[in-house]
Formats: sequence, C-alpha cells, structure tokens
Amino acid sequence: MEDKNQNRQDNRNKKGKGDENFEWSKILRMVFGWGGVIVAALIVMQMFRAGDMAEVEVTFNEYQRLLNENKIESAVIKKAEINNYYFHGKLKNEEYLNIAQGKKIKTKKFVVFLPEAGSPENIKLWNEKGINFTFEEKDSAWWTALMTLLPWLIIFGLWIFFMRRMQGGAGGTKGIFNFGKSRVRIFTENLPKVTFKDVAGCDEAKQELQEIIEFLKEPSKFQRLGARIPRGVLLLGPPGTGKTLLARAVAGEAGVPFLSISGAEFVEMFVGVGASRVRDLFEQGKKYAPCIIFIDEIDAVGRQRGAGLGGGHDEREQTLNQLLIEMDGFEPNNGIIIIAATNRPDILDPALLRPGRFDRQVVVDRPDVKGREGILKVHTRKIPLAPDVNLSVIAKGTPGLSGADLANLVNEATLIAARKNKKYVDMDDFEEAKDKVMMGMERKSLIISEKEKEMTAYHESGHVLVAKMIPEADPVHKVTIIPRGRALGVTTFLPIDEKHSYSKSYLLAMMTYALGGRAAELIIFNELTTGAGNDIERVTQIARKMVCEWGMSEKLGPIAYGSREEELFLGREITRHQEVSEKTAQLIDEEVQNIVNGCMSRAEEILRNNINILHNLAKNLLEREILDNEEIDLIIRGEELPPIKKNNHKEEELPEHVKKLLKLRKGQSDDESESSQTQDSGNPEGK
Repeated sequence: MEDKNQNRQDNRNKKGKGDENFEWSKILRMVFGWGGVIVAALIVMQMFRAGDMAEVEVTFNEYQRLLNENKIESAVIKKAEINNYYFHGKLKNEEYLNIAQGKKIKTKKFVVFLPEAGSPENIKLWNEKGINFTFEEKDSAWWTALMTLLPWLIIFGLWIFFMRRMQGGAGGTKGIFNFGKSRVRIFTENLPKVTFKDVAGCDEAKQELQEIIEFLKEPSKFQRLGARIPRGVLLLGPPGTGKTLLARAVAGEAGVPFLSISGAEFVEMFVGVGASRVRDLFEQGKKYAPCIIFIDEIDAVGRQRGAGLGGGHDEREQTLNQLLIEMDGFEPNNGIIIIAATNRPDILDPALLRPGRFDRQVVVDRPDVKGREGILKVHTRKIPLAPDVNLSVIAKGTPGLSGADLANLVNEATLIAARKNKKYVDMDDFEEAKDKVMMGMERKSLIISEKEKEMTAYHESGHVLVAKMIPEADPVHKVTIIPRGRALGVTTFLPIDEKHSYSKSYLLAMMTYALGGRAAELIIFNELTTGAGNDIERVTQIARKMVCEWGMSEKLGPIAYGSREEELFLGREITRHQEVSEKTAQLIDEEVQNIVNGCMSRAEEILRNNINILHNLAKNLLEREILDNEEIDLIIRGEELPPIKKNNHKEEELPEHVKKLLKLRKGQSDDESESSQTQDSGNPEGK
C-alpha cells in the first residue's frame, strides 16, 4: 500500500511540475502551426473539388449530339440503381456544353443519367463510335459521407486537443471538464528535505512551529489531555524573510506530505472555479492526511470582503467563503494543518484570522545581527572561505537586510571571487559584494568633471566629519566618491548594536550628519546642488514623524497628529479626512522647520570649527576615492596615511570610449587653464 501511495504521489508531482512548465507561448505556436496545416488542407481539398466541378451535368439531347458527332473520347459508366447508370464522359476537345439549367459551360468532362445504359444496343453503339468505356460499381455511401465529414472531424479533434491543453493549464489536470481542479503541488518524502537546520534568523518562529511538528509526529501526546492543535498558522513578515522556507522546514521535520499552492491560483476566468478548487484542495488534503497545506500570498484570495469598489458578490468573495467553510465548517479536517504566508496582514478578512481558522500568527521579521550571522553561516556552508572572512563583521554591516538579501550577497561574493579566478572567497569579495548589494554597482564608465568630483568629495567629507564629531551618531564604516547606482558618492555607517527604539538625541544626530554634506557645499563653494536632495527628504521625514507621531516637540507635546500613511489601503479608508486644524497644521510645519534648521546650523558650526580637517578629508578622498574608518581617524588626528593601495580603477581597465572622453576633457581643461594664464599675464591688475 505504501508503494502504491508513493507512486500516486509521484504521479501527482509530475503533473504539478508539468503545470508549472505550462506556457501560453507554446499553445499559441501550436495554434498557428496547426491552423496553417488546416488552411492548407482545405485549400488542397477545394482545388480537388474545383476539378470535380468541371464535370458538368448535361441533358440527354446534348449527350446524343456529342455521340452522333463522334466527340466523346472515353467514358466511365457507374451504376446508380438497379438498371440505371451515370455516364461520365470525356470529350476529345474542350467545348461549350448545354447544361441542365439552360446555360453553356466550356469543359471536357460531363455526366448524364442513362436508364438501361448496360443494354447491348448502347454497348454496340459505343463500340462503333470508338469510345473507350468501362463499367464501375457505385461508390459506397459510407465512404462518400466520410469524405464529406472528414474536414469537420479534423477541426473538431483539434478543438478538443486545444481545449484539453488550455484547461489543463488553468485547472491543473488534462481533462476537458477538470478546470475546477486545484493546481496544488504535492511534495513527498522522496524529495530533498528542508529542515530547521536550513533556517536561521527566526528562532522564535521556529519555536512556535515546533509544537505543530510534535503533534504531527505524536498526536496522542496532546489528544490524551484533550488538547487541540492549532488548525492554522499565519506567517507574517516582509518579503524575503523566509516564510515559505519555514513552512517547508515544518513539513520536512514532521515527515508528512506538503501541499503547496498560491493564493492567486484559485480565481481565474471561469465563474465558480475558485470555490471548486478550494474544495478539491481540501479533498486532496484528506487523502494525504496527516499533511500540511501551504497557501502562499493568501492576501490574493483572503482580502477583506466588501473592500472593493465593485459589486459585493464577486468571484474572489465566493472563493473566500468556501475557504472559510473548509477551514472551520461542519466537516472536520483532522490531520490537516494550514500554513499561510502574507506580507499584508492588515487587509485580510477578520473571519479568516479568528481562532479556529488561523489560531496563531507568527511574525517572521527581518533578522537582527545575531540572526544575520546565522543566515550567513547557513549560506556559506558549501563555500570555501578564506581565513580572513569574519561573518560577524559582515552581519553588523548589513542592517535591515532580509534572508533573501543575505543569500544574494553571498552569491555575489562567490561570483566576484570566481571572476578573479580565486580558490577561496575572502573578505574583500564580501566587502565588494556588500557595497554592490547595498549601494549599487560601480559606474566606472560615468564621466564626471573635476569640479563635480571636488564638490562630491566635500559633500561626503561633510557627512563623515559631522558624524565623527557627534557622540550619538553611528560609527562611519566607509566613504567613497566612486559613483554607485544613482549616487555620485556614498557614506556608509556601521551601527554598534541593533536598535529597536530611537532616542531624540540619536534622531537629531542622524539628521545633523545627513545635512553635513549640504553644509559643506554651502561653506566651501557658497553654492547649493541637487546632490543633497535625498538627504533633505530623509531629514524632513524624520522631523515630521518626531512632531506628528513620536511626540518629541516641546511646543506641541506628546500628541499624535494625522493617520499613519503606511496603514492606508483601498477599502479601509479611501479618502483621508482632516484630523488637525489649520492653526495646528501651521504649528506642525513651524516645528518641523525649526528642528531641521537647528540641525543644519549645528552641522555648519561643526564644519566651520574643523575646516582644516574638512579640507584634508576632501583632499585624500580625491586622491584615494575610498577611505575606510581607520584612514578617516588618521586624517582627523592629523597623522600621515599609509601609501596608496593598488587602485582598482586603473585607466587601462576602462572602456576605449571612456578613455577617449577622458583625454578630450583633459585637453579642454588644459586649454582653459592656458587661456586663463594668458588673461592674467595681459592684465596684471586682475589680481
């Protein structure tokens, strides 16, 4: 029995894989290909029919005329009834014949109905006229009917074939009336297992799910005390945090079948298909019980009812109602545990979230520094690492990255090492990959003028110097003026510890060093640029949240003003109503302005008091393009920097068109300097 069940599960797996590989492009190619074949066949048949139409039916008098004038060359006499025949004649030359309708048609073939055509007199007459004639039996009525219906049978067969393929893609099975079947994919024990050893960074979530595994392994342990295992677990969290991986790990640890389906696969173009697929999903779950049914992106089908702008009874609502009934209706689903994942829990229907359906809601958030280190260890298990690789440092320098982001970082580092033909992946590869993932790819071919490069150096130096002079700020990790992504320069920080709540002094420090770049531009060049646009946007956002959400304004006090923007969704609140008076709104704007201007003044004061350090930072940044934390500390202390390391951006590595542009720009700058020297020598009072 186990072997039969295993074979049945394997067959279902193969069907599920086939449905995943279904592509509409293949169907379209087949439709056009077979359509061309059908059209060509119909054209050929029409040509043959056109040839048959050349044999026209003539009158008996016309037949006698042709016979008397010796114009008939040959004939085929086919029997129609007992003593009646059809005379199919062929003329020696093409000529106009009188047909039965009184018209004339030019042709060589004709047919006429002859009673008693097989009489000895007719045979003697045909022999005298030199006509080559033969007698044939009448064509079978079945054969004639078959030849008439053959094109329609071919067209109908192709239509059945395409309907099977199309409905197989929509419903998950190849039957013509099975489009209501669910597209569930069934994973059994013979597939590679994912266990909790492959999941890191979410210890609390694993602990919550451990009870489900114990229930699936030893249900009697809980049932003897009258305990009821949670029927459903809802995994909440941002994208890429490992919700699907956790669900697969639960199935792998428990050793039970794992049925996976997406919320978007329930509702398609046919009315009533969604509810039918939900019923079929739970029917299959009962066959494989005990099992786990995993519904990914359940918000696609579990959105709150009545939230849309259309009618209240749509296909999605009908599907949701059926899902609610199957999860907690009259029929018990013993041994079936539902695990669903979503990153939009706020828009789910309350009936779906109540106990009895989803008893537990497990938050799978972005990992902290310890979790990130664990995730890096999981993804580097099969990668040869150099002795200098410190995963703890990498974890501290990647705040806010999810598990998927960290997996991508490890893969990028491996690709960089392979590109350089290294045997091991070292720390430099990880640093380069981290910069690429967090700051964007280096734009080596971007041509920047010397003036713009100098302004970028002072801008980034302003960020660095202000951050170094404020005790509450995060430590500076690295600064570069190599263009990355959309930025001409980037300053990165390395937090000492993971922060979950922020003090007012920390927020003010963050805003101050964010405005350090704009302050440096204003002090050195007495000019404002668009390079500080993103800094101003972030500073304004923080200041407004300090006043409106966090109650950090001394004038307005601990009061929350306005609704949180990130919780507004269509259906919950279509129009945002005014929650503050015009006078209060004006006070809010004034407080935001005072906070931002205060941080700007503080940044300018720090830079003016340390103007020489600012010049040295910008000078070394122009020479080296990248400065790390140790080099920045040496510059601030006034010490000499070590010799410049090997430049990773040598001119010979640049593309040819970039080299030409650099030479052209260098020539233009030399011409400008020569012309300015000539003007100065010609006008000694110019100084």
